[in-house]
Amino acid sequence: MTEIEVIKADKKNNRLTLLIRKSNAPFVNAVRRAIVESVPTMAIEDVEIRKNSSVLYDEVIAHRLGLLPLTTDLESYNLQAKCKCNGEGCANCQVKLTLESEGPGIITASEIKSKDPKIKPVFPETPIVKLLKGQKVEVEATAVLGTGKVHAKWSPAHVWYKHKPILKIGSVKEPQKVVDACPPGVFEIKNGKLVANEEKLLTTDLAGLAEEASNGEVNIEKSDDFVMFIESFGQLDCKEILEQATKSLDEDLEEFEKLLKETKE
Repeated sequence: MTEIEVIKADKKNNRLTLLIRKSNAPFVNAVRRAIVESVPTMAIEDVEIRKNSSVLYDEVIAHRLGLLPLTTDLESYNLQAKCKCNGEGCANCQVKLTLESEGPGIITASEIKSKDPKIKPVFPETPIVKLLKGQKVEVEATAVLGTGKVHAKWSPAHVWYKHKPILKIGSVKEPQKVVDACPPGVFEIKNGKLVANEEKLLTTDLAGLAEEASNGEVNIEKSDDFVMFIESFGQLDCKEILEQATKSLDEDLEEFEKLLKETKE
C-alpha cells in the first residue's frame, strides 16, 4: 500500500514536499495530472470593457484580468456544468467583479471590487495597467469555477516529482571542490569529511555535478521512492489541492468501473 510522508510544509509560501513510498511512476504522475488538470479554482472568464482610454487594447486588459489568480471558495460555488442553472450563470457558479479607476498612476489588482469578499485577487499588488492623467478604465468581469484541462488559468499549482536520491560518499580527496561545484547548501565539510544536507539533496537537481567534482567518489542513485513538490498559486492551500485531486481521481475510477460493467453487459 502506498505510503505518503510530508517532508516539508511551508504554509507561508504555499509549498508542500511529499515523500511517496511503495508506489510507481504512473500513479505519481496521475496525482500530478489530477492536481494540474482537475482541481477547480476561480478565474475571470468574461470581461465587459465599458471604458478604456489607456494605451492598452481592450483585449490586453481582459487577458491580464483573466490570468489573475483568485482566492477560491469551493463550498459556495459549483462548476457551471454541474450547477442547477445548467450553465446559464447564477450566484452558485459565478461572481461579479468590477474595476473603476482613473489616472494618473499604476492600477493594481487591489482596486478590483468583488461582490463576494471570499473571491478576490491572491496578489493584490499585481499591476494591470498604467493610466495617465485623465485616462479611465471601467470594467465588469465574471469569474467562474473551472479546471486546468480547459485552460491553464484555472490550474491551482505547479507540480513536479522525481525519484528520491540515494547518496553514497566514498573517500573524497578534495571535498571543498565538491562543495564549490554544487548548489549552495547541498554539501558541507564537517571534521574534514564531506556531508550532505538531506533536505537540500531532495530538492536540488545535481545533474552529475557531485560525481564529476569528486572523480566518481560521490554517487547519487535513484531509489524506488518518489519526492513530489507542490507549489500553490494561491487560489487554494496545498492541503485542499491534494484533497480535491484525490477526490477527482476517485470519481474518475468510479466512472471507469461503471463503464467497464456496462461493456460486459
